[in-house]
Amino acid sequence: MRPLMWRKADAALTSAGAVFLIGAIIVLSGDFGPQARHMGWHILSMNVVAPVAAGMLVAHRRAADSRPSWLWIATIAQVAVIWIAHTPSVQTAAMAFPGIQLAMHSVLLAAALSFWLLLLCLPDARRWHALPALLLTGKLVCLLAALLVFAPRALYGIHAHGPLTHALDDQHLAGLLMIAACPLSYLVAAVVITVQLLNRGHPADAVLLRQPAHGMG
Repeated sequence: MRPLMWRKADAALTSAGAVFLIGAIIVLSGDFGPQARHMGWHILSMNVVAPVAAGMLVAHRRAADSRPSWLWIATIAQVAVIWIAHTPSVQTAAMAFPGIQLAMHSVLLAAALSFWLLLLCLPDARRWHALPALLLTGKLVCLLAALLVFAPRALYGIHAHGPLTHALDDQHLAGLLMIAACPLSYLVAAVVITVQLLNRGHPADAVLLRQPAHGMG
């Protein structure tokens, strides 16, 4: 049987693998503008590098057990950072100045790494907290992506895009990349954790899985 810490890392590693595979297919078939390329680096750092790094740290026992409250703080912080990073003023500045863009990606990577580490390090009796945290993050990221996809005008500066129509197309493609990769990342991880909890075969696990639903009702 595989060591417990490697099994805990499965959710992050499987999630990163799914995003990397879909991303590779899209990159090979797409013609990206500046905004879409920026989004590609964003997805690579938050949804591939961060979960892989967290999974490796957990698998090699380089991280201590976390508390659900820490995970929820990291969840809120990550969502806030993602939305702030995609406000028109911040995004336009990042597209204009490489230094700001590098700083933005560093902050996004740090927020994502903290989120994945705290999620993977939950003790067994509290692992169900990972499910609503993942689903909430995926839903809010999906909402942001939908705003980019369905926006009737370009929300960001067009200094590097050329004609306005090209800027809007580039923005729509960036939103499509986000709506394909980010919710997929969190959904795959949630499915893996759910299967692991159910396969443990203890009655207490089913109670833990039902607790969020009772709390929301």
